[in-house]
Amino acid sequence: GVKAHTYSPAFEDSQIADILKYSSHISFNSINQLRKYLEITSQHGVSIGLRVNPEFSDSPYDLYNPCQPGSRLGMTAEQLGDALPQGVEGLHFHTLFEADSRALENVLAVFVKKFGRFLPKLKWVNMGGGHLITKKDYDRPHFIKLLINFKKAHHVEVRIEPGSAFTYRSGYLVSTILDIVENSGIKTAILDVSFTCHMPDCLEMPYQPAILGATTERAGKPTYRMGGMSCLAGDFMGNWSFDRELKPGDRIIFNDMIHYTTVKTTMFNGICHPCIGIWSENSGFRLIKEFSYEDYKNRLS
Repeated sequence: GVKAHTYSPAFEDSQIADILKYSSHISFNSINQLRKYLEITSQHGVSIGLRVNPEFSDSPYDLYNPCQPGSRLGMTAEQLGDALPQGVEGLHFHTLFEADSRALENVLAVFVKKFGRFLPKLKWVNMGGGHLITKKDYDRPHFIKLLINFKKAHHVEVRIEPGSAFTYRSGYLVSTILDIVENSGIKTAILDVSFTCHMPDCLEMPYQPAILGATTERAGKPTYRMGGMSCLAGDFMGNWSFDRELKPGDRIIFNDMIHYTTVKTTMFNGICHPCIGIWSENSGFRLIKEFSYEDYKNRLS
């Protein structure tokens, strides 16, 4: 395989040697970390970079905005000063979240204005993630033009990390209604999944995910909250409207859940992970992995 371009807000002494073994490039978050690991990184022949903070982001959500005041992620132009630290060959910024190419264009203008003095001395620039290049209306020709023009203008290698773009709109979380309860005129479908365990981004951001065959709340249509099966009082979201009344046993299918569901799930209070499977039009459903209470138990002892 190909070695990684690695970044972390901080590295640990016990892990740095292994990390360098599998890295071609590494971006440090601060001068302190750079100085601490400069010698060992140079010995491994790994290209050294610094994460910078342009103090500009189009992200509308503070949870995903690494440029908010007081951010711990990356160094500002003022902090970096006028001289590039010894050993640094690249700069790394990550400011976007599910963004289009116009957002990248805006960030690049600020990046060049604040850090352009270093570009003649650099070998590479990593523009991070958040580029939703697989979205249907993403302007890919404009994106490509931006990268080509930047590379030509500044004579550096350009790297991007469009992680979620590879799994965008590619997976579903399939749940079953266990019960339907009503309180103060609000009907809640109790599911065999959990927002806090299996869809934490929905609560953290927050955002209301799409459900197959449902819409946001519509007057005159059967309308429900969806409730998770954990003990957390806030483990619910809503409302959604359907064409018919729901009942226990009905399937509720959440769209676009594979990318953050798979990496952020927890087994809070012993709630089981969803099974992982692949469905194809030709062969139907194939189970890949199944979880049980033993997985939760074995993590703790």
